[in-house]
Amino acid sequence: MNFDLSEEHELLRSTVRDFAERRVAPVAEELDREHRFPYDIVAELAELGLMGIPIPEEYEGGGGDTLSYAIAVEELTRVDSSVAITVAAHTSLGTMPILLYGSEEQKRKWLPDLAAGRRLAAFGLTEPEAGSDAGATRTTAELRDGRWVVNGSKMFITNAGTDITACVTLTVRTGDDEVSNIIVPNGTEGYEISAPMRKMGWRASDTRELSFRDCAVPEGNLLGERGAGYRQFLEILDGGRISIAAMGLGLAQGAYDLAGTYARERKQFGQPISKFQAIQFKLADMATEIEAGRGLVYKVAWLKDQGRPFGQAAAMAKLYTGELAHRVANQALQIHGGYGYMDEYAISRLYRDQKVLEVGEGTNEVQRLVIARHLGF
Repeated sequence: MNFDLSEEHELLRSTVRDFAERRVAPVAEELDREHRFPYDIVAELAELGLMGIPIPEEYEGGGGDTLSYAIAVEELTRVDSSVAITVAAHTSLGTMPILLYGSEEQKRKWLPDLAAGRRLAAFGLTEPEAGSDAGATRTTAELRDGRWVVNGSKMFITNAGTDITACVTLTVRTGDDEVSNIIVPNGTEGYEISAPMRKMGWRASDTRELSFRDCAVPEGNLLGERGAGYRQFLEILDGGRISIAAMGLGLAQGAYDLAGTYARERKQFGQPISKFQAIQFKLADMATEIEAGRGLVYKVAWLKDQGRPFGQAAAMAKLYTGELAHRVANQALQIHGGYGYMDEYAISRLYRDQKVLEVGEGTNEVQRLVIARHLGF
């Protein structure tokens, strides 16, 4: 067993870390406070080739592996979750379905702009009445005269409403017991996008409610086989959980880093609080759990890259790192004391950003169900 990262992986880590600290960290608080989407940062991420890391080079992607992608998401989240989820949702949920299930014509049409980061993509699964029970999808698509006519709504969709969004892939009912996926371009008549939703965290990311009223798209916008939508979105969620797990790991690392720096600088009773055993024990526990989380995340990325089954490992990594981020952010804020409760300190933002990691891409409860089923229970 070799736990050393390759030179390429280490170079990627240092490149993304430098970018995050140099470009993202100075504006993260402002973007969060103003609920402002970071268009300029996304453009620079695109220039660095970070908007399509696991997409093949023939479609203008980076041609990288899943581990590279996880490391990049981890390093971005270490500084700011809004930027990280923009990359993660675009890659895992927006672009990957087209790569995995699209025809060659669909790939040539959509992937170059998406993989290069010139445009963004979204994935529309969640509905007002279909969250954890994703199979309860009620949005419909009826085939009429060579066009799919879509009616329904989607909720909490990331990246759907930016100025550079190209399309959303929708999970729809195409029959009584039939779920399919369909690509709907932004700007299609009958496709309405709400104003940005106001959130507790991830405030600089784009989150919308989508409505479809007799929204018609060509029959050729069906993604993959008709009726294969349920299997497709389960596979997409398995892969997406790797990036969310990487976000949990990155947020925990970022919170730990903030706590360690503050503990060395903050003095009480004539010495830095890092000299007190109570603080040292908190930091020791954080560091230990972060290492355990990193092992889970990197292992599931490796499994996927090896072409081996990874669904169970993805659920475990996502569950563990989501709860890890909660514990570490909570203790890191405790170390900051009253200052940690002030928005001027980054730990306040990380504390708010953490919670959705226990909800999105399948709640903690759903992850436990997935794991139990993989274990045969």
